[in-house]
Amino acid sequence: MGRQRNKVQWKVFSIVFLFSINVLGDSLNSSIKKHKDHYESIAMDLWDLAELGYQEYKSSKLLSESLKSEGFNITNGIAGIPTAFVAEFGTSGPVIGILGEFDALPGLSQTTSPYREKSNNSSGAGQACGHHLFGAGSAWAAVVIKEWLEKNGVDGRIRFYGTPAEEGGSGKVYMVREGLFEDVDIVLHWHPDDVNSANPSSNNSNKSAKFTFKGISTHAAGAPDLGRSALDGVESMNMMVNMMREHVPQESRIHYVITKGGLAPNVVPEEAEVYYYVRHPQMHVVDELFNRVVKAANGAALGTETKVSYEVMHGNYSLLPNMTLQNLVYENLLSHGGIQYNDDELDYAKSISKTLVSKDSLIGQQEVIQPFMPSQSYGSTDVGDISWNVPTAGFRTSSWVPGTAAHSWQAVASGGTSIGLKGAELAAKTLSSTAIELFSKPSIIKKAKEEYLTSIGKDFVYEPLLGDRKPPLNYRR
Repeated sequence: MGRQRNKVQWKVFSIVFLFSINVLGDSLNSSIKKHKDHYESIAMDLWDLAELGYQEYKSSKLLSESLKSEGFNITNGIAGIPTAFVAEFGTSGPVIGILGEFDALPGLSQTTSPYREKSNNSSGAGQACGHHLFGAGSAWAAVVIKEWLEKNGVDGRIRFYGTPAEEGGSGKVYMVREGLFEDVDIVLHWHPDDVNSANPSSNNSNKSAKFTFKGISTHAAGAPDLGRSALDGVESMNMMVNMMREHVPQESRIHYVITKGGLAPNVVPEEAEVYYYVRHPQMHVVDELFNRVVKAANGAALGTETKVSYEVMHGNYSLLPNMTLQNLVYENLLSHGGIQYNDDELDYAKSISKTLVSKDSLIGQQEVIQPFMPSQSYGSTDVGDISWNVPTAGFRTSSWVPGTAAHSWQAVASGGTSIGLKGAELAAKTLSSTAIELFSKPSIIKKAKEEYLTSIGKDFVYEPLLGDRKPPLNYRR
């Protein structure tokens, strides 16, 4: 009889549990739909603005004022960055931070046309990494979570971080350095992509610098012996670094662009500049490789009788995975499912695919969630520094036509359509349901913190790769 009673009790519990999940799902979807038009409109406004790193004045204001109107307390101009802000709701309980980016990339202005067609926006930039969706989707989720906290009388704080200049500006690193994450329990983030995934992944640590060579100007034909070419210094440095590639760890990535090379062939360049990125999964290896690049610069200056100086522009840690959180995020992403295209979106996707290497062979992968497995990417993000200071987890949603690469005009184009907006909506749902589950189950927060402390080790001391420099507010000018 006791066993029968236990079976009945378990059956009742299961029904109640499933009912509570359905009620939560209905409540979440209702809140998501309530704010759908508003935050999709904000996403498209951010897409139109396409402001460069540390210059996102209008984008930052748009997001912060939207959250202020929803009852969040706003702190602007944090960490010495005019466009960085924090929006917070709640005064006690666990603190869950949600990241929101909004900077664009230079030289990638684009209409929503499925063919290369530059737009006439004022910045000449484009949202080629989908940060308009990132910012709007995360703010959307923050509002939904805030409403859930209010409605259910739950003790907790939701904090939205408006984080500028992710693209080479390391905006988040300065925020970490200022201690703005010290009281945060968990940080969640997401990113647009051409697939839906929530892998426990890491990436490359990264350090960059601008190397400026100074020479002596002269007439390149009439008196070449009286000059010393700064451009020769840059080219000599590049040649030595390119030879160095044969003798670096396999996972390394080193790339550069000449940002100043002279203005006329008949004038020996008095000043030239080259901008370098150095990457590797391990932070100490990045420092070692960067020091070798500096030696190449000094050698180039010596050999060309020029002078060289350099300015570190940014530095990011690699991402530190947290399996406890990633499993939770994956289950929530899986529960919401993939993205379905309507007929118009499918036609658009096929047109975009004609410009891609993969053609249309990958269309359809937006409908599924990728299998859960560890992965290593070769890009970099300043989210990495946060993950070494707070338990952090993220995911990606299919916001671009499958087969599209980030930092491409195709990403700008599809990110400005309903395809991109569907990715932002899936992100808002996943962020919201994950945060709600964390607030509902403090034991998960505790477990994630324990894993984090084990991962960093007892001797870990955080030291930013970019040192003590101030934010490079004009690095895109």
